Amino acid sequence: MQDDAHPTRPDAPVLTGAQRQRLRARAHALEPVVLVGHAGVTPGIVQSVDEALDTHELIKVRLHQPEDKRASAAELAALSAAVLCGLIGHTVILYRPHPTKPKITL
Repeated sequence: MQDDAHPTRPDAPVLTGAQRQRLRARAHALEPVVLVGHAGVTPGIVQSVDEALDTHELIKVRLHQPEDKRASAAELAALSAAVLCGLIGHTVILYRPHPTKPKITL
């Protein structure tokens, strides 16, 4: 699925379970860079996640008491064309390689 705001952004990469596990291990020391409040996943949140993924490639997003955290995590991953690497408590781990200069090699 291509986003109209980012027509050149590729779809989320397909990762193996082992690759997702390595990314989760790498994300362990990271602090959440985006906080999702009571309003849930909004266009502003998606834009913040996009910017953070462009900068860091691997990020944590903290959800504030969502009704369905799995659905919110999946929605956030889909809207940002990222891979959902894990959901630990209310913290989502997302990965999207930089389109031209990837920092993380799998």
